[in-house]
Amino acid sequence: MDWMQQFDDYCERTDFAFWSEPLNAVTNLAFLIAAILMRRRTQGLWMGRLLSFLVGVISVGSFLNHTFATVWAGAADTLPIALFILTVLFATNLHIVGMKTWQAGLATLGFFPFAALALPLLGRIPFVEISGFYWTVPILLVGYGLFLRGRAPATAKGYFFCAGLLGLSIVVRSLDMILCEIWPHGTHFLWHVINGLMLASMIEVYRRHMLAAAQPER
Repeated sequence: MDWMQQFDDYCERTDFAFWSEPLNAVTNLAFLIAAILMRRRTQGLWMGRLLSFLVGVISVGSFLNHTFATVWAGAADTLPIALFILTVLFATNLHIVGMKTWQAGLATLGFFPFAALALPLLGRIPFVEISGFYWTVPILLVGYGLFLRGRAPATAKGYFFCAGLLGLSIVVRSLDMILCEIWPHGTHFLWHVINGLMLASMIEVYRRHMLAAAQPER
């Protein structure tokens, strides 16, 4: 694999200059703002701090991807996203569902067979197949929301809200190349803006659940 090979996957990019994707590059500030904000709000919650840190890493990785546009920069973009997904799942299984540590770890690893089964099915659906992998996450969030409705309704509503935000961001991500001739700036920058809000919301749902769980019952 040539890690220095450049690629053009986004409407906004017209050449391989560093600033060929100005909107896509600058809007990564949405992730950085979310990371700083949630780091302050998750004081005392080590998992919340870890999630906030990963959002900051996502900001850096995505910026590299939309400026250098190389294979290595693409990896720097996608790997932190994958780590955030797995960490959210582990935190959910451990602290919200209430599994033991080893159970939460096994359940988190279950994401891989779930994705392996879901991707071929999602790949058969027109439009959905453009961002097939990403659709596995809102599906899981809805699943957790349904599971938590009875035991933690506020947290369940938070998961449904985050699933809706993520679904919206995936739609605008998928429209990027489709609408390119009509809107040459593309729509990928909206994926960053909406996801900055979604990632902050996801951490906030976790934070509120943990605070509520720490309150003595009356």
